[in-house]
Amino acid sequence: MSDDDDIQYIKRPRTIHYGSLEETERKRQNAGGASSGATAATTTTAASGTTPAQTSGAGSAPPATTATPAQLEDIESDEDYEEPSKKVSNTKASLPPPTAASLANKINDDYFDLETEMERDKVALLEEFERKKRARQINVSTDDSEIKSNLRQLNEPICFFGEGPAERRRRLKELLANLGDNALNKKSEEEERKMQQREQEATWYHEGPETLRISRLWLADYSLPRARDRLMRAQEALDVPSATRAGRMVEMQKKLQSLAPLCSQVGDTRPVSGAAFSQDSTLLLTSSWSGLCKLWSVPDCELKQTLRGHASYVGGVALRPGVKADEENVVAMASGGHDGAVKLWGFNNEESIADITGHMPHRVSKVAFHPSGRFLATACYDSSWRLWDLEQKTEVLHQEGHAKPVHCLAYQSDGSVLVTGGLDAFGRVWDLRTGRCIMFLEGHLGAVFGVDFSPNGFHIATGSQDNTCKIWDLRRRQPVYTIPAHTNLIADVKYQQDCGSFLVTCSYDSTTKIWSNKTWQPLKTLQGHDNKVISVDISPNSQYIATTSFDRTFKLWSPDS
Repeated sequence: MSDDDDIQYIKRPRTIHYGSLEETERKRQNAGGASSGATAATTTTAASGTTPAQTSGAGSAPPATTATPAQLEDIESDEDYEEPSKKVSNTKASLPPPTAASLANKINDDYFDLETEMERDKVALLEEFERKKRARQINVSTDDSEIKSNLRQLNEPICFFGEGPAERRRRLKELLANLGDNALNKKSEEEERKMQQREQEATWYHEGPETLRISRLWLADYSLPRARDRLMRAQEALDVPSATRAGRMVEMQKKLQSLAPLCSQVGDTRPVSGAAFSQDSTLLLTSSWSGLCKLWSVPDCELKQTLRGHASYVGGVALRPGVKADEENVVAMASGGHDGAVKLWGFNNEESIADITGHMPHRVSKVAFHPSGRFLATACYDSSWRLWDLEQKTEVLHQEGHAKPVHCLAYQSDGSVLVTGGLDAFGRVWDLRTGRCIMFLEGHLGAVFGVDFSPNGFHIATGSQDNTCKIWDLRRRQPVYTIPAHTNLIADVKYQQDCGSFLVTCSYDSTTKIWSNKTWQPLKTLQGHDNKVISVDISPNSQYIATTSFDRTFKLWSPDS
């Protein structure tokens, strides 16, 4: 047995003192004084060993004490005799430990206001009675499904373990008693407000003119056969042996890795902002911040034509497919300016054939011709994009949907779908045959400055201010890969137009990079510009890549022969 087993631990009881502190202290002092006086008198008498009758005058000496035979017999040995001081210490050591009763008689110094505690209990009790009274007065449906719906509306569990309909109804009453009778009404009002906000943010549609119906029917007739042909080509590509496909890929990668500057030409006195190849890859159209657009021959980069007419700098240019260089008074080119002016140009004519003024005073950043050449799409900084029918010579669609300016757009190869990118960091895919937004591109952390469709018809590339390029799948309606492409914002992206084997991105870090289509690995980095690269384009025959820059030059890249 250890020494700790002999120790008795006694819990000190808590004593409640009634009355005032002064009265309690006075009683304690009086009781202590009386007990100390009685103890002193008893000790004095016992120590003297005489009675008052035996005591004589003050000057008499006490008589000598003589031990009697009976007293001598009690002392059997010297060991039984001890001094009085030792007996007192032994007596104290032999005293039993204090008990709970003795400790209870001691005065406790902890005090608290009894009236305050009673008031708190009284208030809590009254509140409980009021709550139960309110709960009894609340009318709750007896339908268990409706009770569950109300609990779900209050963000409460609809069922506890072992809880029946009656207990669930009682719990709902108690919740309403605590939250208030109108708690359900407040929740429903909040839900209605959120629903209205979602409806305001959602895409809305209105009835269009007859020209829009004609255009959409024509687009459907044009795009469906092209989609069928595209699917047939994809099926035929699957039948090609894997060894043949691998050999073609290796050959293409070698060709891309041998890219070198073929021509570097000073395009203007101000930054060259855009470039676009013709359908036969023999002409290159560039735009500049000086307001001039210039047509160059490929590959010798000789100036063929200068287009004058813009009063401010030009952002985007496009060449119309299906128009030959010897045709005159036919719309062959389009350009969009910072002042909102869109001009249509023809070959061998420095003045514009027609002007489109519906965007003013907002900037037109990009223009793109439909694969058929009949329609022209414009991206405007009034947070909308527009579709113009060149045959009907009118605007057939003014589409809103972005929260901030629309900066870029691109057609699918079939001509049935168009993708737009805006400064709100989102992209949208639109079905031109119905006018509906069929996919929402959400994932970038910055403005989207470049978009393009792959020739396979379902892959979309977007370049953003967050320095990344994302690949989206139109079939899955989700991103499939994110390329950390550059160290600065990506200004433009372009797919190879032939079979989409590679992707090109240009950036404000003064570089242009080429990426493989399947693995998204870097194949080549084109370095040569002294300043930010603004735009890039790939010739339809996949022989040339054109880049424009803030250094006022455009460069033509081609594989070494």
